[in-house]
Amino acid sequence: MLEYQKMIIQKVSFSKMLFEKELRKTIALLTSNEVFELRNWAISQFGQLYYDILQRCFASSRVVA
Repeated sequence: MLEYQKMIIQKVSFSKMLFEKELRKTIALLTSNEVFELRNWAISQFGQLYYDILQRCFASSRVVA
C-alpha cells in the first residue's frame, strides 16, 4: 500500500493542490510506522519544493519523530 501511494504522490507532484490532497489522504490510510516512513521519503523527495505542505500535513499526523 505504501509503495503504491508513493507512486501516486509522485505522479501528482506537478500540482501543489493535488500533492497536498493525496498526501493527506495517504497519511489517513497508513499505520503510524508507515506514516513515519512516508514522512522521511517525502522530505527527501519533495522537501525543497513543498516544505510548507509537508510540515503542515505531518504536523497533524500521528508521527513522533
